[in-house]
Order: sequence, then C-alpha cells, then structure tokens
Amino acid sequence: MPIFDTVTVIGVGLIGGSVASACRRLEDPPQVRGIDTDPYTVESAVDRGIVDAAAMAGTSEAAAWLAPGGSELVVIATPARHATEWLQLLGESGFDGVVTDVASTKTGVVAAARKNLRNAARFVGGHPMAGSERSGIEASRPDLFDGAYWLLTPAPDTDPDAYRRVHALVSALGARVVSVDAKRHDEAVAVVSHVPHVAAAALCDVAGAHAGQGGEILRLAAGGFKDTTRIAAGSADLWTGICLDNAEALAAGLRELRMSLGEFEAMVRGGDAEAIRRWLARAAEVRRSLPAQWVPATTRLTELVVPMVDRPGVVAEVTGAVSRAGCNIEAIDIDHETEDRALLVMVLTDEGDLSGLADSLASLGYEARFTPLDEAEAGEHE
Repeated sequence: MPIFDTVTVIGVGLIGGSVASACRRLEDPPQVRGIDTDPYTVESAVDRGIVDAAAMAGTSEAAAWLAPGGSELVVIATPARHATEWLQLLGESGFDGVVTDVASTKTGVVAAARKNLRNAARFVGGHPMAGSERSGIEASRPDLFDGAYWLLTPAPDTDPDAYRRVHALVSALGARVVSVDAKRHDEAVAVVSHVPHVAAAALCDVAGAHAGQGGEILRLAAGGFKDTTRIAAGSADLWTGICLDNAEALAAGLRELRMSLGEFEAMVRGGDAEAIRRWLARAAEVRRSLPAQWVPATTRLTELVVPMVDRPGVVAEVTGAVSRAGCNIEAIDIDHETEDRALLVMVLTDEGDLSGLADSLASLGYEARFTPLDEAEAGEHE
C-alpha cells in the first residue's frame, strides 16, 4: 500500500522532478502529478515518464488536484519566495491533505503555512540537502536523494501522523532524515550551504578580475579551483532569492568568514608560519571529520520507544531532542494504545549521544526505552 496514494508536485524542475521520478520508482508507487508554469516542462515531464500526468498552473485540472480531496500530498518544489504564493492558493482552495516543501530556507515558509493553510498542522517543512549546479527538468534524476540528508522542520502543532507519513516517504526516496527547528535550520544552512556558495562566487569574482582581456589566467585554473568553485555555476536568479530569504543568518555567517579571513591575512602579512600551520591544520581536521555517504548496518540500529499522550507538540519535542543529541531517525511510527495515549516508536542510527538523549528525554518527562533493533525484532517473534 503506498504511503500516499496521490502526490502532486508543484514545480517540476531539478528537485521537484527528482521527487516525482523517485516516487514513481518506489515498489508501491503513488499516482504522481506535476504542476508547472512552463509549457515545455509540463510536456517534458510526461514524455520523460517523470510524472503520470501534468498540467499548467491555473488550469482547471491543476485546480482539481489542489482542491479538497484532490491529492493526499502536495509537494511545493519552488523557491521559498514562490512557496508563499502556493500556500495562499492552497488555503483559498480549502486543500485538506498533507503539504510539504523543499525550500532551502524554512522560517518564512513555515510562517506562511501557519498563516494561509486551513489546517496548518498538516504542513511539514522540508529541505533535501541535494542538488546540482544544473537546473531544470533535464537535470532531475530519481537517485538524487540516495544517501542525502533531508531536513524536516516540525512545529509544535504539527500533526504527528502527517510528520510520520512525510518522514516515511522521504526515507523511501533514499534520504536520511534529520529533524530540526525551522530557525535553527536557517542558521545551520547559512553556514554549510549559503556562505560556501557566496565564497565560491567571490573566488570566481577575484579570478575574473585578474583574468586579463583574453582570460589567460582562467586557462591555468586547476582542479582545486574548479572543485572549490563548482557551486558558483548555479542559477543566479535562484541564489538571489535564497540570499534574500535567509539574509540575517547569511549576513552573520559572512561576518564570521570575513573575520576568519582577516585573521589569516594578518598571519600571512606577519610571516607567522606556526600560526598559519595551526590554522590550516585545524581546517584540515574539520574537513576530514565530515561524514562520507554511509548506510548503517541493521545490527547497529536502536529502537527508541516513547510512551506519550497523543497531543500537538510531542513529535516536534522528541525529534528535536533526537536532533540535539546528534542522532538520526531511520524510521518513525506511532502505535495508538487508546484514543489519547500512544507509543512513539523510532529507529535510530548509531550516530550521536544516546545516553545524552536518554537524559534529555527524561528531563522532558518521557520514560523512554532504548533497545538494539535486532533484540527488539527478536522479541517480536518470540
């Protein structure tokens, strides 16, 4: 049985097209529809088998998919500045299904969902940490999310079942889910995504200023320069929106980068070889510590069971604690015991501080149980 029977993707570009095609390759796929403002994209999405059906925005067919009962899930795969317009349209149409998005900034989108949707609790903010310097439907591919992190940003009033189903779909698409507060998300991606893009663009700007009339210097650009600046080839229109959508966090990150470069400049001007070596060694250590793509072994997974009163805010509270402990959620389920009591069951990878998570959950008033997954599965069959 599909996680969602019908999925409508708004914006069938790199990310939206990849979401749609990844959904269609599932073992039990939903019916996938696409909505776009570009006639070529609409036609191409069907011709390439990316969606089962597609329609131009503003048509009666598209309106039917966004009406009450028209789709079980709507994925808004547009930049954040356009996501607000679609959330307003969904609110006006009375859409009653689950809604998620893929925008790279979250605070504004979450606020727009709360303001516009008839049932904002069924909105689950999302951001897949995957992409390409290329854009458009031609760049989409079904394996784009394999092994990638996909951030979900549940709010205190997020519907637990909506979160569970979106989590299950994202995991089925091959991604690894991390749950984080929307504000913390924007601060984090400013440092690991938005500042690096601006830094890459700045390197290209410096190189371009020294290139000469015939671009002689750029002919000397070796692999290091090309690797470091690859992301600067992304869409200028898209990144202008991202920079403005996350302006405060981006500006703070750029200020930190400027201070760090200023310190290094002073070391170079002063000829302080030891300080330079320490600075570079510290950076190299951070770079080597970055995780490679990794799929955990089943024997190293842990089942977390949290008895709870099924109320708004529980999922966000528990998943927030999991995120702060550095743990990742491989799967999530809600097992109802009575009408108002349930077990929140999560499967965690072997990353993070499980002991610290246990203490954190206890301080929040939860009596959590941790069991290695192989032992938990064995107990089910006894």
